[in-house]
Amino acid sequence: MPTNRSQALWERAQRVIPGGVNSPVRAMKSVGLNPPFIRRAQGCYIKDADGNRYIDYVGSWGPMILGHAQPDVIEAIKAAAEKGTSYGAPTEAEVILAEELCRWVPSLEMVRLVSSGTEATMSALRLARGFTGRELIVKFDGCYHGHGDGLLVSAGSGLATLGLPACPGVPAAVAGLTLSLPYNDLAAAEALFAARGAEIAAVIVEPVAGNMGVVLPVEGFLAGLRRLCDAHGALLIFDEVITGFRVGPGGAQELFGVMPDLTTLGKIIGGGLPMGAYGGKAQIMAHIAPEGPVYQAGTLSGNPLATAAGLATLEFLAGKAVYPRLEELGAMLYNGLEGLFAAKGLACFGQRVGSMMCFFFQPGPVTNYEQAKQSDTELFSRYYRLMLARGIYFAPSQFEATFVSLAHDAAAIDQTLSAVADALKEL
Repeated sequence: MPTNRSQALWERAQRVIPGGVNSPVRAMKSVGLNPPFIRRAQGCYIKDADGNRYIDYVGSWGPMILGHAQPDVIEAIKAAAEKGTSYGAPTEAEVILAEELCRWVPSLEMVRLVSSGTEATMSALRLARGFTGRELIVKFDGCYHGHGDGLLVSAGSGLATLGLPACPGVPAAVAGLTLSLPYNDLAAAEALFAARGAEIAAVIVEPVAGNMGVVLPVEGFLAGLRRLCDAHGALLIFDEVITGFRVGPGGAQELFGVMPDLTTLGKIIGGGLPMGAYGGKAQIMAHIAPEGPVYQAGTLSGNPLATAAGLATLEFLAGKAVYPRLEELGAMLYNGLEGLFAAKGLACFGQRVGSMMCFFFQPGPVTNYEQAKQSDTELFSRYYRLMLARGIYFAPSQFEATFVSLAHDAAAIDQTLSAVADALKEL
């Protein structure tokens, strides 16, 4: 729990940083705490400014699939840094990373590197509009695609955590170009396309929602979106910023066998450093400048440090036993938690894909944002505080995912489950 040093840093931070944090959910407002300030991380552990150690299931919100300070990644970053930290010019490493992304992700023929997942989704939508000559974008309630103006309509993540229905500063004219539908409601999408299909440039969707808690696509939902887009000349965009390289080597599109026209990536592909990418069919990507008229640029795009970290991460993930091990560890934690909650008699509904999972504090089922919002957030807050006090660092929000890394082992998971069992005695 945050104590003297973290509290002092928290007070200083609030004087110079809005809300004391540089990304809203970190403030821990929804769970009634002031945040611990993290000093260092190693493997599956993080340590705060007061020396308290926690088993970490946030993993920097997803990127740390290998664990913190993984030796191969650190060595790659050091080697790259010794040659210079940024050039603003092409490098061989970014070509290799682009080739690797196209090799791993089934729908990618060409890819453009950027510096964040938000930048990737904003750029993909501009490209979709430029390619189709249309303006409307369709998204789904509770899906978060970054903080671009047109994407904060019925968004998840921090807006869900803080209970914000909308964002001031987004012009109504911009918001009006985004149409939001219930997640997993293919009938609603069919009705919208029947009415306005000729105006729709693209549908953007998290193939596994990870920003209203973890919500799986129902049978036929993703394939139905693919058919609708094909029938009406719209592009299908999969936001795989979270699921890319997390739910499997080829992402959710490989897992579910549905190929989008464009894919956005982030988190894992930077190995813990700022990195994003968007890509897809060559004929669409050819519309990006300097080859085409759709402009997008970035001073630090393809940054050599982030590129090196990403390549080292992908090289490690290429090991034959990696994804089976992640599945094993994810199942170990999930099954243990499910059993403990059931034994306590708690109304908890869980969902898991590989090494990402979530338990909603309600009986379920949860297939969309409206159902997710029925969760008992006060009960979750009490649970969260009890767990943090026992050295377990989950995401401080009912509406975020829990991530397991390769650095977690049976001992860490057993320690976690023992802490949960102890905490449930007080819940």
